[in-house]
Amino acid sequence: MARYEDLPYRTCVGVMLLNKEGRVFIGRRAGGIEHVDDTHVWQMPQGGVDPGEDTWEAAKRELYEETSVRSVERLGEVPDWLTYDIPRTVAGRAWKGRYRGQRQKWYAVRFTGKDSEIDVEKPGGGGHKAEFVSWRWEPMKNLTGLIIPFKRPVYERVVQEFSALADE
Repeated sequence: MARYEDLPYRTCVGVMLLNKEGRVFIGRRAGGIEHVDDTHVWQMPQGGVDPGEDTWEAAKRELYEETSVRSVERLGEVPDWLTYDIPRTVAGRAWKGRYRGQRQKWYAVRFTGKDSEIDVEKPGGGGHKAEFVSWRWEPMKNLTGLIIPFKRPVYERVVQEFSALADE
């Protein structure tokens, strides 16, 4: 098995979905080996980029696969790739031990549909495994306190980049 330091980052996208009031969609994770407590189980939609896939197209696909949402308009993009390392204690079990963390491209989108469009129980028309067990709209300023600690620096940067989009 490769040394932790030699493992690559998994290429991924993240989506900050904002409603018309400037609040952010967060989902309560269905599970995961990295969970440390019941407070830090919330996150924004995110997921892997397929080989050759454009990151914006991946972001829209992942958003649909995790929330069923398609009614969006693009608002912004973090210009840099953001990375985080998963703890060494779970690195061998996450993603079959192939990655040390994720390298993410983040997008902000405005939700233009109705809340009834959001379905985390049978996302993507029921064709995808549920990533979330529940969801809510949250003020952007609260996001960093709800995410698992090792992802916090990424969320701090995303909030900083998109803070002008919040209506708080």
